[in-house]
Amino acid sequence: MIKAAIFDLDGTLLDRDESVKMFIDHQYERLHKFVGHIPREMFAARFIELDNRGYVWKDRVYEQLVDEFEINGITWEELLQDYIDEFKNYCVPFANLIEMLETLKRKSLKLGMITNGKGQFQMDNIKALYIEKYFDAILVSEWEGIKKPDPQIFIRALEQLNVSPSESIFVGDHPVNDVEAAKNAGMIGIWKKDFQWSAVEADFVVDDLAELPLIIEKISIVEEQHS
Repeated sequence: MIKAAIFDLDGTLLDRDESVKMFIDHQYERLHKFVGHIPREMFAARFIELDNRGYVWKDRVYEQLVDEFEINGITWEELLQDYIDEFKNYCVPFANLIEMLETLKRKSLKLGMITNGKGQFQMDNIKALYIEKYFDAILVSEWEGIKKPDPQIFIRALEQLNVSPSESIFVGDHPVNDVEAAKNAGMIGIWKKDFQWSAVEADFVVDDLAELPLIIEKISIVEEQHS
């Protein structure tokens, strides 16, 4: 029987692609006197390209932007600080996020989150989505000293929730860091569909977060039939 659902954050609960587009558009407006010599679309497109969907930390992104676009009057450190301070104001949730969490809570499931990234930055984004209260355990890689796909971070989350791997599902958008890693830890791996990849080796696939409660029910029915 499934007792816990553990989630990735970026690309799973937080629509990071949309959030980044909104953020960079507003950063361009806010700091127009420093970056106005660059066409808006070019600035946004290059940021998104260098960011590599969050897998490159922004110090390197802004260093490169300052160099390439010959940005003067503001340093890459100041641009980075603006990102750290402001990104949380542009966090876009995926559809049905709150409803899905409410449904799982009503079913008395324990909820956890494992996210790679900077500790306070990720917590600010979680709070911006108004979802912190639903989670019994939140693990951020910087604070844990380990990151996905290391199985230890999954085991640590399971221990905090006091559940076994076989009683838990993990939902994430990355085929290796999320799905494969969770399965390696003995959990049921569910892939939150992402246009970047196809043919992901997952136990289940969801396109919309609203599908999750039904999948959990389905797993429970199958387990009952086999018991």
